[in-house]
Amino acid sequence: MTFISRRGLLAGGAALAAATDLPFAGSSRAAAPLAGQQAPGFYRYQVGDFEVSVISDGAVRFPVEGFVTNASTDQVKAALTAAFRSTDGLTVPFTPIVVNTGQKLILIDTGLGDAAVDRTKGTAGQFAANLKAAGLDRKDIDAVVISHFHVDHVDGLLTADNKPAFPNAEIFVPAAELKFWMDDGEMSRAPKGRIEGLFKNTRRIIAALGGKVTPFEAGKEVVPGNEIVPGLTAVATPGHSVGHTSFVLSSSGKSVFVQGDVAHIPVLFVENPGWHAAIDQDPVMAEATRRRIYDMLVAEKMLVQGFHYPFPALAHVERTANGYREILVPWSTSI
Repeated sequence: MTFISRRGLLAGGAALAAATDLPFAGSSRAAAPLAGQQAPGFYRYQVGDFEVSVISDGAVRFPVEGFVTNASTDQVKAALTAAFRSTDGLTVPFTPIVVNTGQKLILIDTGLGDAAVDRTKGTAGQFAANLKAAGLDRKDIDAVVISHFHVDHVDGLLTADNKPAFPNAEIFVPAAELKFWMDDGEMSRAPKGRIEGLFKNTRRIIAALGGKVTPFEAGKEVVPGNEIVPGLTAVATPGHSVGHTSFVLSSSGKSVFVQGDVAHIPVLFVENPGWHAAIDQDPVMAEATRRRIYDMLVAEKMLVQGFHYPFPALAHVERTANGYREILVPWSTSI
C-alpha cells in the first residue's frame, strides 16, 4: 500500500491547479448565490408493514428563562451547553407523522397550521408545504388522530381561513380532553392567560369543524384493545394536559411509541425527568407519567417518536444515573 505525505499531497494539488489553470489557495469563484433555505422537511421509515412519513412543521424559539419551573435558569443553560445547544433561546420543533397502513393514511397531530407561517415569519406552519413535498395531499388523509388540544397539535386542523384542512378525514380526539376543554364550568374557573386561551381556541376549532369529531377512550396500560384504527392503540398519559394521550403504532411484530408531549425537549426533560415544564398543566402528574412511560420504553427497548425531539424525532431510550438518555436513530438512505 502506498501512502502520500501531507507535503506531497499539497505539492500535487498545487501542480494540478497550475496545470489546469484552476483557482487555488487565496482565490475563490462564486459559482452560485447562497441558497438561504433548507430542503423540504420529511423523512420515512418502516414499522412492520406500515410506512411512516415524518413531516416537519418547523420550529419556534422560546426564552430559556421560565421554561422549567423547578430548575434555575443557570441549571437549564448548563444542560443546554452540555448538549451543545444555544443558551440564547430554546428552539422547539414540531413534528407530526403520517402513517400509511397500506389501506389508510393516518395523521397523528397537525402542527401549528397555515396561519402560523406569517405569524412566525416562516419558521413554523410548514406542515402543508412539507406534506406536498413528500408527495402527499391533505385531501387524501383518511383519519387525523389528536394527542391533546394544545395549539401546536390541533391548530393545523384548520386552514388559514378557518376551513377544515382535512376535508375527507375523520377527526379522532381523546374523550377526556374533549370533555375538559368543552366544559363551561372548567372554563369559568380557568386562570387568565394561556389556559383561558386554550379553552377559547379549542372551541373555535370544534365549531369550525361543525362539531364533527370522534371521541376515543385511552387505556392506562400499553396493551392491545384500545385501537383507534387497526394498528394504533391509545394510551392514557395525563399530566401535560388532562386528557393527554399517546399511541403505540404496531405492525408485524414491530412497534413505535408515539409519545406526544410525555417529554418535551429531550435534553431537558428526558435527561432530567424530574424537571417540570411551564406548559405542563399538572407537572407532578406529568413527571409521574414520564417516569412510568420511559421505564417501559427502556424495559421493552421500544422506539419512541417525540413530537418535540430533533427531526426526524425517532429515538431509542436508555437509563442513566439521573434519568434517561435519548439516542436518535441514524438517518437512513433507504426505507
